[in-house]
Amino acid sequence: MASAVSIKGLRKAFGPRTVLDGIDLEIAPGELVALLGRSGCGKSTLLRILAGLDSEFDGTATVPGTVSVAFQQPRLLPWRKVWRNIALGLHRPDGREVALKALAEVRLQDHADAWPLTLSGGEAQRVSLARALVREPDVLLLDEPFGALDALTRLAMHHLVEDLWTRHQPAVLLVTHDVDEALLLADRVLVLDEGRIVATHHVDLPRPRRRASVVEQRTRVLADLGVDVETAA
Repeated sequence: MASAVSIKGLRKAFGPRTVLDGIDLEIAPGELVALLGRSGCGKSTLLRILAGLDSEFDGTATVPGTVSVAFQQPRLLPWRKVWRNIALGLHRPDGREVALKALAEVRLQDHADAWPLTLSGGEAQRVSLARALVREPDVLLLDEPFGALDALTRLAMHHLVEDLWTRHQPAVLLVTHDVDEALLLADRVLVLDEGRIVATHHVDLPRPRRRASVVEQRTRVLADLGVDVETAA
């Protein structure tokens, strides 16, 4: 089976600073992969390359199917109603109907005619997910989409993303700083450090997962990130 994402020898530099240094990565269709790392390690740069937003790099980054992106900020157009934000760029006569169906999937069907500025942070992020999924992408890129949300809303979003992924089965690359988030959602957790993938953790646990089930792996992932759990405690 062909990979949904294939990266070979990927190198990206900004002037004298190398941000990505020889990345090799394959993501299978329907696989959910989380990418962890400290700020500035190259996570978002890698995602931008896969999204086609940065074409100046060495090596290859191949995504043969369709791609959608949900960013940390929802990036909704405030002068367009919610359903029009979702249907933006679809260019099809049943755009409203398709948007309403997508809104129902993220449990916001009653907000179709609302203005984006009236939404809460969690609601706006759900609209962003609906906009990404309405195109039925083969690859969904999530760039810290829950980073600005409060803890309870974040947990609700975890359940929603897991549910949407189960139904649509895109390949997913989730960029995050949150170790628990990565272990609760992903099939595979990658640790990026100084532009290289330095560790891979396979999470072979049934879903839905609880934090208690990933405690041992959490300790190992934190160690790969340079965090001494006993010292931090």
